[in-house]
Amino acid sequence: MQPHWSASLALAGLLILGATQGHAQTVQSRAESVRLMNELMSGKGQVGGPFTLFDQTGKKRSLAEFKGKVVLIYFGYMFCPDICPIDLSNLAGLLKRLGKDSAQVQTIFITLDPARDTPELMGKYVQHFDKRILGLRGTEQQTKQVATQYKTFYEKVSLNGNQYVIDHTAFIYILNRAGKYLAFFPPGTSPERMEVMVREALAHDE
Repeated sequence: MQPHWSASLALAGLLILGATQGHAQTVQSRAESVRLMNELMSGKGQVGGPFTLFDQTGKKRSLAEFKGKVVLIYFGYMFCPDICPIDLSNLAGLLKRLGKDSAQVQTIFITLDPARDTPELMGKYVQHFDKRILGLRGTEQQTKQVATQYKTFYEKVSLNGNQYVIDHTAFIYILNRAGKYLAFFPPGTSPERMEVMVREALAHDE
């Protein structure tokens, strides 16, 4: 493992309590969040894998079509009040810092709330941050499957009436040019920090 990756994991350990949304998370869900964080940091079990979801136009998009690029994947939802907008803004900042090299990077936002995040709304949402960010959604079952592959925890938390929020781990997953998982950025990672690691990934064929 390269030094930059090790530093990222060490930073993630310090941010373990801030890795999920801070709404009324249960003791059980908090424990699950911590378990997944520990698995990611220790390298236990496979992380990632192929998937096929739909973009805002209804077109099927698969991970395989981005082979040859470094891929950054973020799980969130449009009605997220705090963490998601910050991380998406940081991803947009990263793309700007990469300049022409951004053509070798694909950023993907996968919604954890397909019931509310309709294709049209999601398309406008991600393009608000940067037109190069691809928004993807699936059925509830597809969403659960992909989130499980990437060790992303999420849980619907009911509020007053029919309103709800979604507690979720907020990592940005880094895949190499072959589509294999490399590491993750913890929530709130700056564009400057991401740029260092992404350029390192770009320098390798796989």
